[in-house]
Amino acid sequence: MTGIRLHAPAPGWTVDADVVVVGSGVAGLTAALRCTAAGLRTVVVTKARLDDGSTRWAQGGIAAALGDGDTPEQHLDDTLVAGAGLCDEHAVRALVTEGPGAVQRLIATGADFDRTDDGEIALTREGGHHRRRIAHAGGDATGAEISRALVEAIRDRGVRTIEHALVLDLLKDAEGRTAGVTLHVMGEGQHDGVGAVHAPAVVLATGGMGQVFSATTNPAVSTGDGVALALRAGAEVSDLEFVQFHPTVLFLGAGSEGQQPLVSEAVRGEGAHLVDADGVRFMAGQHELAELAPRDIVAKAITRRMQERGTEHMYLDARHFGAEMWESRFPTILAACRSHGIDPVTEPIPVAPAAHYASGGVRTDLHGRTTVPGLYACGEVACTGVHGANRLASNSLLEGLVFAERIVDDILAHGPQREGRPAVPAAAAAATVLPLLAPEARRAVQRIMTRGAGVLRSAESLAEAAGALDLLRRGAEEDHKAAEPGVDAWETTNLLCVARVLVAAAAEREETRGCHWREDFPDRDDQDWRRHLVVRLTSDRRLAVHRTTGADFPPVTPGALTSGAETPDAVNPDAPREPQP
Repeated sequence: MTGIRLHAPAPGWTVDADVVVVGSGVAGLTAALRCTAAGLRTVVVTKARLDDGSTRWAQGGIAAALGDGDTPEQHLDDTLVAGAGLCDEHAVRALVTEGPGAVQRLIATGADFDRTDDGEIALTREGGHHRRRIAHAGGDATGAEISRALVEAIRDRGVRTIEHALVLDLLKDAEGRTAGVTLHVMGEGQHDGVGAVHAPAVVLATGGMGQVFSATTNPAVSTGDGVALALRAGAEVSDLEFVQFHPTVLFLGAGSEGQQPLVSEAVRGEGAHLVDADGVRFMAGQHELAELAPRDIVAKAITRRMQERGTEHMYLDARHFGAEMWESRFPTILAACRSHGIDPVTEPIPVAPAAHYASGGVRTDLHGRTTVPGLYACGEVACTGVHGANRLASNSLLEGLVFAERIVDDILAHGPQREGRPAVPAAAAAATVLPLLAPEARRAVQRIMTRGAGVLRSAESLAEAAGALDLLRRGAEEDHKAAEPGVDAWETTNLLCVARVLVAAAAEREETRGCHWREDFPDRDDQDWRRHLVVRLTSDRRLAVHRTTGADFPPVTPGALTSGAETPDAVNPDAPREPQP
């Protein structure tokens, strides 16, 4: 099979499995546990340790219609409103109807949620929700508790894991079906260096790509590896322009980079107010829910106020909580603030927006299937259609649970597709080898993206970003500038890949919708832009961007490009237009 792959040594060792799950957050571990319970030989590959992904950092909680008077229909309505006209209603309906049961199964696995005095699950509110439906654990340590329970279950059930392993590329057989992955293990355990896991089903659950920006709430491992792998394998990605910037991230000073401490939306859910330096609340009148408006609205309001006042941050005032509430309800946030010299009990918290969540990703159907046969995706790496143009708070953990279960149901329904297929994947010698970007270019990519494709975007800023990214790409393609294979170079190359797609889609979408904010197109345009942008990497490493004909996703057709889409609008005028099925 021809294709595109990273410059890397040939695999020096192999592992055989029925299913390989790449990622160890809520989505990946849920899939792995269900596959194992069904008797499938399952291998979990994770980039660092099992509990080092984004799930562990989730503070707010998990949304589901669990409370008296709440219904899946109300949860659906709130999700559709937050998604700004681009949610796939079928996907959202699956999420909200199957969500309560998925949460109960998570509890049965061992997750311990906070309870009321009468033993019921304690529920709170977050932005965009009209009901208290956010279940939390340890006050503001929900992700840590979920991760603990799932990791413990993985170990108790003896699921095979390969830690400290960066996934590189998808393997295919001679018919183009998934046949496993190549990966690099960083000197831990029985494997070392580049190897391969052979399996007829691959579940991508690699998380997000927040590290493409200078400041993010995402951990260092969130470098877009799954999206980049899927693109090289020929899969489609969609809605990558919709990157949610969390409105309240602890401001650590001008020029601060890397992972920033999150101040959960649940703090506003309990009554904290956003104020400027003069103590003036500025969300009143912006939205009926004020501080609890959807995240894109709050982030934009903070950014506008910062521009008006010429400041680099606003404040979140929760002094009225008192010490007891801070210590019992938000101990993690309290400790983080105090570690940076800020005491929320006695002073407002300086906050500013930072990159938080990718609403887009690898395009899937309602069963997590991608356009590459045998390749599935779930969690933040996937674009299921649930989030539309803006994720509703605390829907991400639920999406990981629900769609991981749906993927396993599909794998079990069809069985690992081994019959009549070679035990070893087809040789990859014909694949185009992608030159690697030097590790020191990582900060350059991040600063280009922050400056040109952050909260505020325009044709000018996006064109400058695209040009700067292209210079980096062309530099890597010159033999004397290409980097040698290694983890840092692979990660940086993945970041460049997802950055190019994000900028291309953001430049194409000439409107403001959800968390995509164009200064030069400030209005939402339902006539021309209530549609999705689907991107594929062509064989010559160019990006082909296609518009869907409407807000509903076309069917996911393995091997075909956006069935039902319009004639493609290529980002590069000289890029070949691929035929429509």
